[in-house]
Amino acid sequence: MITIIQRVSMAKVTVNSQIIGAIDTGIMALVAVEKNDTEKETRRLLERILNYRIFPDEDGRMNLSLRAINGELLLVPQFTLAADTNTGNRPSFTGSATPEKGRELFTYLQETAKTIYPGAQFGQFGADMQVELINDGPVTFTLRVTA
Repeated sequence: MITIIQRVSMAKVTVNSQIIGAIDTGIMALVAVEKNDTEKETRRLLERILNYRIFPDEDGRMNLSLRAINGELLLVPQFTLAADTNTGNRPSFTGSATPEKGRELFTYLQETAKTIYPGAQFGQFGADMQVELINDGPVTFTLRVTA
């Protein structure tokens, strides 16, 4: 699995003119499921997101995690992150999970997040989403968990 996490002061996802997920201070994570991913990688990715130290401590150093600051979490499915862009002028999605597997593991991610990090918000798998955010810093990282 691959994710781009962004430290935000605000983020929201809209589908059909309805806000379906919104947070204030926290992390917005764009998440892609790859072909060989399982529930194990899904759980590991969520733990990395929750524990990755990207928030400033009292000295201004990135030493605090989302959990440490009790921040908010917005998880957004983004299959294009799994694209192979190494050659040519068009992305290849051969490494991406099938839509069925992607939906299954993103649903598992949602259920797991709701259990271990209540209040987490979510985008909608397969929907045409509009995502707005204010990236705080800007601070952005790519995290990958492989089978």
